[in-house]
Amino acid sequence: MNKMKKYILPVLALTPFLALAVGYDITSLVEKIRGILNIIIPLLIAIAVVVFLFGVVKYVTSGGSEEKRVEARNTMIWGIVGLFVMVAVWGLVAVLVNTFNFQTTPVSPPSF
Repeated sequence: MNKMKKYILPVLALTPFLALAVGYDITSLVEKIRGILNIIIPLLIAIAVVVFLFGVVKYVTSGGSEEKRVEARNTMIWGIVGLFVMVAVWGLVAVLVNTFNFQTTPVSPPSF
């Protein structure tokens, strides 16, 4: 019973997506997901850039405090890691889409 409780919430969370998939073939479902991601990805990239720039500003204004410099450096590192992960995932999705021929036009990077 305890193991079953762990899976109930994720299954219930995915139920709307499964219901949407009933009336569509896989290509139209991929197109819907791509449309949602084309809205979300530029926003996430912009947030990662803002986090990185915020870390740069914190680093420059830290003065002589070593603790503030370390905190600012960590903020910059997490901003760069976020950018790297988003671009890597975007590239992986582009490779998968081209491999399985979900799209006939070339994949373009997200626009701002």
